[in-house]
Amino acid sequence: MATITRAGSDVASDIRDIALADDGQRRTEWAERSMQVLRQIRARFEKEKPLAGKRVSACLHVTAETANLMATLQAGGADVALCASNPLSTQDDVAAHLVRDYGIKVFAIKGEDNDTYYEHVRAVIAHRPDMTMDDGADVVGAMHMIALGRFDDLPAAVRTWVQGLDAGARTALIAGVLGSTEETTTGVIRLKAMARDGVLRFPVISVNDSFTKHLFDNRYGTGQSTVDGIIRATNLLLAGSTFVVAGYGWCGRGVAMRARGMGANVIVTEVDPLKALEATMDGFRVMCMEEAAPIGDIFCTLTGDIHVLRREHFTRMKDGAVICNSGHFNVEIDIPALRELAGNASRPAREFVEEFRIAGKRIFLLGEGRLINLAAAEGHPASVMDMSFANQSLGAEYLVQHGASLSKDVHRVPETVDREIARLKLAAVGARIDVLTPEQEKYLASWDMGT
Repeated sequence: MATITRAGSDVASDIRDIALADDGQRRTEWAERSMQVLRQIRARFEKEKPLAGKRVSACLHVTAETANLMATLQAGGADVALCASNPLSTQDDVAAHLVRDYGIKVFAIKGEDNDTYYEHVRAVIAHRPDMTMDDGADVVGAMHMIALGRFDDLPAAVRTWVQGLDAGARTALIAGVLGSTEETTTGVIRLKAMARDGVLRFPVISVNDSFTKHLFDNRYGTGQSTVDGIIRATNLLLAGSTFVVAGYGWCGRGVAMRARGMGANVIVTEVDPLKALEATMDGFRVMCMEEAAPIGDIFCTLTGDIHVLRREHFTRMKDGAVICNSGHFNVEIDIPALRELAGNASRPAREFVEEFRIAGKRIFLLGEGRLINLAAAEGHPASVMDMSFANQSLGAEYLVQHGASLSKDVHRVPETVDREIARLKLAAVGARIDVLTPEQEKYLASWDMGT
């Protein structure tokens, strides 16, 4: 780990280059222009210090938007450590800015290998948090493996470190945690499984379940940024292409909508009959992946599950097919099977594009199968992350206030908070809504007023 000196104090960090901080500062300031709700929360946090004395360990995409969240948590009195939630999502200049200008402990380098990624996860666990903030539940998952004594299931970097701690220190790592917040669908799925199995040791606030998160971040943010990442990586024309979207959750809906808006002929694949029916009614062709594989030009997975694109699909794809993922983990595409089919016949085609030759055909994998919107582009626009990170900030405050009384389960951000974020965002964009008259309120609250 590099230690960078700032204003006479040591800031433990592992980043690419502190000299990039000026660029990171400009990028972060640009994002802040569109994050009016978070800015209002930060102003209140500066006065009230609701997170005073709390250590927060965050595992999030290290972007300009995240930098504004970290600044907000720090303004609220938190001692923050941050690592990346994906090896390709870090903006190195932003990481440098957070270290130099805020003294925040940052462990993130774009393109870091798997061992380094988990060494960084270890570093934020070693921060001994009172609260964690996850995007994919990697930190929470590792902390629970430690608590359960399942050291063999831990990544090597974490396992070696934790085996050097005595039993009391290992217990203390999780015993003092008030709770966690979780940003994304994949993480919520994992955490709900932990709660269902009775192993979750502290409450989790599911930011992803807030309406002001998933209706906007997942749909509009993922939709725009995924298409942006595909175009930046390939410079392909979407108009007239056949674009296959695997999964019709809120993220899949957003990508299908944006791809159609760019002129693509969109096919949706699903396992859920209700979502498949909805996609049909929304005007998309719905079929199984076996049928879609030979006709698709571009494939994008957004399911949260494993091996959605696999061996039997690769062998049926046409020459020049492009495959990518916008689900949280890179397991949605069976990359080992793709490499095995290609043997040694693979090469870089351009930045973020790898070409595989299979029986005379070329298949192009984007961004190593990782989140294409962050691997090849800049992730969600700041305006939509404003709402997501407002939920993160207020979720953290809620845990400080109520964490001790919450059950060890996955909880939504309170509806009153959700609606307040919506109200603040509407005001920020200059939109006004009506207010119910007393007569209307009485009518809606009654059962005997007739029609």
